[in-house]
Amino acid sequence: MTKIIAFEGIDGTGKSVQMDLLKARLERAGKTVATLSFPMYDTFFGDYVGRYLTAKDGIPADAVDGKSMALWFALDRFEAFRTIDYSGSDYLLINRYVLSNAVYQSIRDCDLDRPDILDFVLELEHDHFHIPRPDLHLILDMDTFDASHNVEKKGFRDYVGDAKDIYEAHESIQTRARNKYLSFASRMDNVKVIACMENGKLRSIDTIASLINDSIGI
Repeated sequence: MTKIIAFEGIDGTGKSVQMDLLKARLERAGKTVATLSFPMYDTFFGDYVGRYLTAKDGIPADAVDGKSMALWFALDRFEAFRTIDYSGSDYLLINRYVLSNAVYQSIRDCDLDRPDILDFVLELEHDHFHIPRPDLHLILDMDTFDASHNVEKKGFRDYVGDAKDIYEAHESIQTRARNKYLSFASRMDNVKVIACMENGKLRSIDTIASLINDSIGI
């Protein structure tokens, strides 16, 4: 059976880098590995997610009510899993998954007087759309200052160009997102937090990779 591992965390925590490193380590160990990254901006629903994140059509993502915005992200995954067959792989590694949907639609300015929507998102994606449940969520935890600098190094991206998207651009949103990830981690059994900082300093890529190895047991 395929083991599904989701990489989560605020923008700029190195999820893509660490997922690629884990993929390489698993393949060296003789495992077959499939990967996915969400949102998929080249799909129908993913394109609309990108439009909201950049306010391309005049409506920014942080102005849409949380459950409605969560539905767009969920539909992007629902569409993807209708056509993707990962059953022949030992591992499926995913960059941003269901947990990030619950986090980011719970911490915007328009969400602050409302309960978070973790339970709604889990029910929507896993129970209603039957999007696969991950065996493990890895939350890469880093302070927002260092994470923001990493976002600035990303360069050109198809959906936003050289700029930050609406969620990335607001430090208050990133701070709330970090706190919400940690809060959700305390409420869920299949979550491990990877501390990317030590004594206020960013750990090396290799050190973080070793922590991930230990969390997975490889």
